[in-house]
Amino acid sequence: MAASAIFILDLKGKVLICRNYMGNVNINEIDNFMPIMMKREEDADLSPVVIHGSTHFLWIKHSNLYLVAITKKNTNAALVYSFLYKLVEVFTEYFKSLEEESIRDNFVTVYELMDEVMDFGFPQTTDSKILLEYITQRGHKLEVGAPRPPATVTNAVSWRSEGIKYRKNEVFMDVIESVNLLVSATGSVLRSEILGCIKLKVVLSGMPELRLGLNDKVLFEITGREKSKSVELEDVKFHQCVRLSRFENDRTISFIPPDGESELMSYRLNTTVKPLIWIESVIEKFSHSRVEIKVKARSQFKSRSTANNVSILVPVPSDADSPKFKTTTGQAKWVPEKSAVEWNIKSFPGGKEFMMRAHFGLPSVESDVLEAKRPITVKFEIPYFTVSGIQVRYLKIIAKSGYQALPWVRYITQSGDYQLRTN
Repeated sequence: MAASAIFILDLKGKVLICRNYMGNVNINEIDNFMPIMMKREEDADLSPVVIHGSTHFLWIKHSNLYLVAITKKNTNAALVYSFLYKLVEVFTEYFKSLEEESIRDNFVTVYELMDEVMDFGFPQTTDSKILLEYITQRGHKLEVGAPRPPATVTNAVSWRSEGIKYRKNEVFMDVIESVNLLVSATGSVLRSEILGCIKLKVVLSGMPELRLGLNDKVLFEITGREKSKSVELEDVKFHQCVRLSRFENDRTISFIPPDGESELMSYRLNTTVKPLIWIESVIEKFSHSRVEIKVKARSQFKSRSTANNVSILVPVPSDADSPKFKTTTGQAKWVPEKSAVEWNIKSFPGGKEFMMRAHFGLPSVESDVLEAKRPITVKFEIPYFTVSGIQVRYLKIIAKSGYQALPWVRYITQSGDYQLRTN
């Protein structure tokens, strides 16, 4: 059992949509939610679960809406949150953006969807591609009758419809890794991790089976190839299409893929990452007159790779003015609303070093308020490169009709939460 009732509220706590699935909670219980939230916000004591008597409110906030699940039982909280986020995905797929206005404009469709995604408190079909086949935003005439749910809903393979046909059969796979990094002012790495995901775009006819092979450390140990370059994946999370029993037995990732775009799996590597772009900064403040900033950026990956659209955000005092910049490459600009200098480099090859100097004037009268030292943040994207060294060894497409299909694989490394503290 997941939830007794689901509510969608506006920012003031007014109910926009409500669906009581089990009838074992009083609908008026929701009136207690917002007062408790406001009190907790004042006390800086917000938590994802709010309790009033024997009623539990599990909530998430999305744009200008609260999605709240109510239960009186000992529910699996992770399942409820997973369902609420999936509900946001489904509504976004239907209405392009999920906000108060889109709920008010489409409340009939919202009620139809809420009837399909959950039954008596248990999550049902939450795949938007399948729901779009029989819950449409077009009205239907009475004599024709409402469209029937496709057989896919009750099939073993509920994420893919039968009878799909394409003239050209292809699979596009993106291996995307985000690097989270925090470096201290002295230059030591305080925190580093890699968050990866494998995304698919499937253009295949029929019901093909795909088999994916990675350079997975556990698999290489089973098959006696310990010496080969392998990666130890942690916190692996699969799409529902992956046969988990096969993966647990022999680490084979075997699946019938959903049609179109989907995320096949995500993983994490809690390893010490060598910073891909290293920043050295000197910020000199001359009281009552000026501040001078020198920033040196160095790429610490191989010269055959190139980082694209590099953006380095260097904090400056909020009362600084009259900026002057000098760069060896790229463009620097002042972003007063962020109190920062943004240095943009379109193409940053590996093994290179670039400099940026900035000069700001300061007011003659200093503020008594001490400003917090903000870190330098870096954004970048490196194509054809993975920082963990993960590789797709093979991607086999097995179709009953025996058609030829082309698999395409692309690797991308990008910055996640990438911060370097300043002196």
